[in-house]
Amino acid sequence: MTTISVKPSQRFRLPDWHTSSYLLSTNAERQRDASHQIRQEARALCNETNNQTLWDEHDNRTRLAERIDTVNRWKEMLDKCLTDLDAEIETLTQMKELAEQTLQAKNLLLDVAIECLTLRDSRRDIDVVTDTVEDELHKEVEVIDATKKALQQKINQAFEQLCLLQEVRQQLNSDHRGKMETLEIDRGCLSLNINSPNVSLKVNPTRVPDGSSTLQQWDDFSHFNKNRAEAEMKAATELREAIALTIAETNNELEAQRVATDFAFRKRLRETEKVYSELRWQEKNTLEEIANLQEDIRHLEEDLRRKFLNLKLSHTRLEYRTCRPNVELCRDQAQYGLTDEVHQLEASIAALKQKLAQAQDALDALYKHLARLQADIACKANSMLLDTKCMDTRRKLTVPAEKFVPEVDTFTRTTHRTLSPLKSRQLELA
Repeated sequence: MTTISVKPSQRFRLPDWHTSSYLLSTNAERQRDASHQIRQEARALCNETNNQTLWDEHDNRTRLAERIDTVNRWKEMLDKCLTDLDAEIETLTQMKELAEQTLQAKNLLLDVAIECLTLRDSRRDIDVVTDTVEDELHKEVEVIDATKKALQQKINQAFEQLCLLQEVRQQLNSDHRGKMETLEIDRGCLSLNINSPNVSLKVNPTRVPDGSSTLQQWDDFSHFNKNRAEAEMKAATELREAIALTIAETNNELEAQRVATDFAFRKRLRETEKVYSELRWQEKNTLEEIANLQEDIRHLEEDLRRKFLNLKLSHTRLEYRTCRPNVELCRDQAQYGLTDEVHQLEASIAALKQKLAQAQDALDALYKHLARLQADIACKANSMLLDTKCMDTRRKLTVPAEKFVPEVDTFTRTTHRTLSPLKSRQLELA
């Protein structure tokens, strides 16, 4: 009998074979069910994540657009604030320059007042008097100094305010540049999409950068800059008004003082002219009196000479009559008459000599007083000339420099206008 060789291996039973087939089939179905569930969940997850991504991208795009609008509104406000600030800086600078020009113009007023005081120091003798003109000139110098101090104070305040405005402008400009850069970045972010170039994964993009601020801090910062700029512009506006008021007040004060000083000059000049006229009248009368007294002295001297001749005649007659002989040498009426005549002539000569001495003394006194009159007249003429030169110098305050022509030549002491006889006499004596 032939034997069949059997491969040595594990042998399974038929139930095991059926069980294995059943298990394979069951596992296949279970795996398919699990795979189906996963596929359904994956599709749902994809749909959900896609929707979430779309909505998140849409929301962030909206947020970026809203943020761009917010930043842009702030940029526009800062633009307007910067424009207003630049205009205020320009206006305040112009007002400061006007104040500086006004302050510079005060130097002319001070120079004129000091020149007038210096000219009036050239008065002589009794005319060196502290009058209303000198008081007004000193007051004018004080007013000019006070106005210069007030203007200088306003100029200093304007300079400090301009420094503050420039500082605020730098802050606003820095904030404005930040807003511009932010707008550029956010607009660039808004324009990006998944197909844009240079879109890539970044290292730790969700980190919080150093120096980051909160939204409230960001808003407060811009509000602070804007409010400070508005406050400084308001202060600058008030300062400009104060400077304009100071300029107007100082100009009014100086104009009022100039008018008062000019009035004092005119009044003093009229007083001096009146005294000058009186002195000239006294000089004329004194000269006439001197001429009359000299004439009378000549008459006295002539009378005295004649009296001496008569006295000589009487003496000679009396002497001759002493030569009468013997009893003829008698004291007759002729003798008595000649003797009386001699006594009378001697008394007349003594009286004439006394009167002649008095006349000579009076003539000397008249000459001395005439010299004093003429010296005082020269002083008055000099004073009038000086005051006239002062008034001519003060014309610089009302006549434009290009049209100013001096009416009194300081060096030759002549005038370029028609003078009255009184003024001509003043200049001759001066």
